[in-house]
Amino acid sequence: MADRKTERDETCCKLGRVAEKYELTGLDEDLVASWTGEGDEQYSTRELATIVNQRVLEAAFETAGVSYKDGEIENTYRLLSDDDVTSGTRVQTRNELERDGIPVEDVESDFVSHQTVYNHLTKCLEAELATPSAEERLERAEEKLGALQNRTEAVTGDTIAQLRRNDALEIGAYDVLVSVTVTCEECQQQYTVRELLEERTCGCSG
Repeated sequence: MADRKTERDETCCKLGRVAEKYELTGLDEDLVASWTGEGDEQYSTRELATIVNQRVLEAAFETAGVSYKDGEIENTYRLLSDDDVTSGTRVQTRNELERDGIPVEDVESDFVSHQTVYNHLTKCLEAELATPSAEERLERAEEKLGALQNRTEAVTGDTIAQLRRNDALEIGAYDVLVSVTVTCEECQQQYTVRELLEERTCGCSG
């Protein structure tokens, strides 16, 4: 990596600052090898973001002098970040970390997104992929469609709120949910966009 960047330009990006803060030695080399497939396996930027964040959490445990068992770092990160975890469980996990002397709010603020990982790889480390992998294409599609869905929800919510303020519409407390369904005309299976991207195939494949 010396011929790429032996030194970061005073904090090249958030990931660079986080790696320096938590002394994540060898991270850049690992990221490039894992992303480009030079290592044993090839990972998507989303998977790499999870790996980086788990290393950040592990470093926070070690700094606080908190011992941990195999798999505990991964499970703790899941409890802090997984959408399927209940708010009560997440709060309990944060409280336990705080009691152990781990500044959980600071640690969570240092977690990076897959987009940050991508920017770090391509801009700071000047790494390249010959062609986007299937994982990268799916991630970009999910990000694009997710942004469009969030935008539609926001515009709809603002429009309803404006109509209510102007007494053109009567409605109590409300929530706006946008859901796009994709139907295969061959097998007649229906999927939300997120389900289809996760499954990668419809019922036609058996």
